[in-house]
Order: sequence, then structure tokens, then C-alpha cells
Amino acid sequence: MTPPAKAPLFLERVRYRQRRVRDAAKLTPILGMVLLALPLLWSGDETVPESQTLIYVFGVWVGLVVIAATLSHFLREDDDESTLGEKTD
Repeated sequence: MTPPAKAPLFLERVRYRQRRVRDAAKLTPILGMVLLALPLLWSGDETVPESQTLIYVFGVWVGLVVIAATLSHFLREDDDESTLGEKTD
């Protein structure tokens, strides 16, 4: 019997980048939940004014929107590149 063919150890750059961007897109909601839960820890603290807490929450929200837009741009580019390599008959 011949041994089974081994898969290549390393992925090509485009494939590796696609996977990392998809991983980042999957982790973005978790990052958002953690960052938006932080003000709950501040709620009992009298030293942090509510105005700063609201600025923080909206800043995190805007940051998440920017991150999601950037990641979707990279995911769209990757989809375009992968469809270019396919031949349609």
C-alpha cells in the first residue's frame, strides 16, 4: 500500500489572507460585546460621568461600523479574485 498523499504544509498567500479576514469578521461581534459591556462595570463608579460613558459607547459603535465596512471590502475583493480564476462555460 502506498501512503496517502500529504496536504501541503502552507497555504498560498491569497487563501491564507482570505481565512484570516473571515476569522476577523467572525470575531468582530465578540469584540463588540466585550467593549460594549465595559460600561456596565463603570455603572457603580461615581467618578465616571454618564456623558463620557455615552461618548465611549457611540465611539465603540462607530469603530465597529468602520471595522465591519473594512472587512466586508476585503471579503468582497477576495470573492472577486476567486471568481476570476473560475472558468464559466
